[in-house]
Amino acid sequence: VGEIVLRSPGTFKGYWNKPEATAATLRDGWVHTGDMGSFDDDGYLRFIGRFKEMIKVSGYSVFPEEVETILIKHPAVAQAAVIAQPDAERGEVVKAFIVTKPGAEVTAEALVAWSRENMAPYKTPRHVRFIDALPATGAGKVLRRMLKDLD
Repeated sequence: VGEIVLRSPGTFKGYWNKPEATAATLRDGWVHTGDMGSFDDDGYLRFIGRFKEMIKVSGYSVFPEEVETILIKHPAVAQAAVIAQPDAERGEVVKAFIVTKPGAEVTAEALVAWSRENMAPYKTPRHVRFIDALPATGAGKVLRRMLKDLD
């Protein structure tokens, strides 16, 4: 896994009136996207997530998309999104925002217990919050910064 960087004649020249952001993103002619990716066996680039969204739990890297993919396998979960929550002992821990399926019921404790059986202990959400809908763009991308505001 590494950062996706690119260079082409069509890449942008910089951010309007934001020289610091431009310098951080454009380095030596390369655009540093802040996205994580890896190549599969056929040479295709696979998007994994954003470095800014990675959760660091006791030195371990937790990719939100990986935890979310497991959480939505729970029979009561329709949608899931996770963010980092500061923790004095571990640095950060996983906090999950869950939208349940219509008519389904599950408690935070039951979901955490189920998670412990289905993922590594450091990836298991320590906090669960149930919400009616995940904040998202028109294209359906979850707006994690809005989830942080709900805290």
